[in-house]
Amino acid sequence: MTELAAVKAALRTQAVETPSWAYGNSGTRFKVFAQPGVPRTPQEKLDDAAQVHAYTGAAPTVALHIPWDRVEDYAKLAAYAEERGLKLGTINSNTFQDDAYKLGSICHPEAAVRRKALDHLLECVDIMDATGSKDLKLWFADGTNYPGQDDVRERQDRLAEGLSQVYERLGDGQRMLLEYKFFEPAFYTTDVPDWGTAYAHCLKLGDKAQVVVDTGHHAPGTNIEFIVATLLREGKLGGFDFNSRFYADDDLMVGAADPFQLFRIMYEVIRGGGLTSDVAFMLDQCHNIEAKIPAIIRSVMNVQEATAKALLVDREALRAAQRSGAVLEANAVLMDAYNTDVRPLLAELREETGLDPDPVAAYRRSGWASKIAEERVGGQQASWGA
Repeated sequence: MTELAAVKAALRTQAVETPSWAYGNSGTRFKVFAQPGVPRTPQEKLDDAAQVHAYTGAAPTVALHIPWDRVEDYAKLAAYAEERGLKLGTINSNTFQDDAYKLGSICHPEAAVRRKALDHLLECVDIMDATGSKDLKLWFADGTNYPGQDDVRERQDRLAEGLSQVYERLGDGQRMLLEYKFFEPAFYTTDVPDWGTAYAHCLKLGDKAQVVVDTGHHAPGTNIEFIVATLLREGKLGGFDFNSRFYADDDLMVGAADPFQLFRIMYEVIRGGGLTSDVAFMLDQCHNIEAKIPAIIRSVMNVQEATAKALLVDREALRAAQRSGAVLEANAVLMDAYNTDVRPLLAELREETGLDPDPVAAYRRSGWASKIAEERVGGQQASWGA
């Protein structure tokens, strides 16, 4: 009883940030697929995000992407979110869609293009000031396609210079979260290709710079939980972009391809003391063919289930087996926790907090999907614009 009470207490503190762009239309590099009822404005995205939080109780913040969510008055947008029981979360920059960024943004060989990218990043900090957001997330599509295209070391120098200027602009209580990705859209070199490169830059910058782990941004076979454990050990894990991939950066629902991996990651988070507000747990997904709001609700539930299983690991038994070199016994401790069906536990937890035990079913009964399909007619649906 005491153990389950502690698990429930930990789960009550967990918050999963949803991304504004996941509520819009998305697709492949060949086609964006439209759906009825998709938001046309940042405000309508927040309306949908409020539905996710209402039925899960675990998604109180929404990440913005600039310029996709640009408005005239960000303080007013923050107030709109609060009226719906939400807060605005991470501000995500965009230095990959302008024609000027064909050869890179902050690492571009031309100073004028680097200045353009830097001005955008500084604008994002201004938006943080207006919204009260704590985190600025940086992902750069910068890189090269061919050997000799540019000087690899000089590009790192440009990156360091640009990051330093943004870092200096950060206010008290604000952080820079640097994301990495091992390839795409650059195919020969990527300027922030792995956690080591991101960590090296963040270490040099200081305490306000930390690394973001996108679970889809790794080569097949990469041990992501080792990366998580190491960054936590060094105090440099700033957050996650949760999604799932079979091949590369598929951006599928978190836990879809390898729920056991998600469990292993969450165990290392808990083992390293990372189940706190200092580590941002955010979804970064594209719902191309599935209904968006139910998919996001299910994704939040997937994170909760993996976390619950990780919390059930008998750490004393695991440690004893590890110290005695009992390999199979140690593995069995982890597998026992992973194989536990935690859905009844989470359903009970939701009922205790006044929520429906089945968030997806509750949402479907609400009629919200048909309501927005009828009301959101005309205008331009939100999309990442491929």
